[in-house]
Amino acid sequence: MTQHLPRRQLRFYMTATAPCPYLPGRTERKVFANLPFSDGAWVNDELTQAGFRRSQNIAYRPACDACDACVSVRIPLDGFDLSKGRRRVLRRNGDLVRHFVEAEATVEQFDLLRRYLLARHPVGGMRDMGWLDYVAMVEDTAVRTHLVEYRLPSIDGGPGRLMGVALTDVLSDGLSMVYSFFEPDEERRGLGVFAVLDHVVQAQALSLPFVYLGYWVEGSRAMDYKARFRPLEALTKLGWAPLD
Repeated sequence: MTQHLPRRQLRFYMTATAPCPYLPGRTERKVFANLPFSDGAWVNDELTQAGFRRSQNIAYRPACDACDACVSVRIPLDGFDLSKGRRRVLRRNGDLVRHFVEAEATVEQFDLLRRYLLARHPVGGMRDMGWLDYVAMVEDTAVRTHLVEYRLPSIDGGPGRLMGVALTDVLSDGLSMVYSFFEPDEERRGLGVFAVLDHVVQAQALSLPFVYLGYWVEGSRAMDYKARFRPLEALTKLGWAPLD
């Protein structure tokens, strides 16, 4: 006789109050849960669709007492238009080669991440990230995830120069961009915008309806760029709805 063991119930916890990393003078709290190894991919799907974000084997979302500035947003591909400006960004990066690789950290990726953080987020929460922290961010997971590397064409038979990296989860209804970073000295390329547009292209090829961008925070310079990708849907108390 087969014995079916009960699945472990998902438990949620609250963090202590800490300074907000996005809006000066405010504080934040998060609610989080540990993703199970047995069916972590399914749980990650459900929680992402409910406004959570993944970090390693933890799913979290803001739970601040007097602030709701963090808004979970996603791009609906139905009706998404490649405007003249978006096509220009894709053309500008048309020389880059996309590589799908296993979620395994490399020193080359980490070196690019350090340059990116020092140039773009010198006072951010990740500024002190070390090698082992990066390995954990990429590899410590039980969900459907991978890395997307963007490289220049090879000139000597080896790997071309690494220009950008995106850590991406594959969900039942879309792609979730967990974290991305890129060469900070190539501002003209618009590599951050390009990575998002390229994930739209990837999702369309997979017939997936959404690209999840995480949290948009109005007034935060680091997060405000996400509002440019219209049409955009935001998670409200009544469910997902177009962002005005």
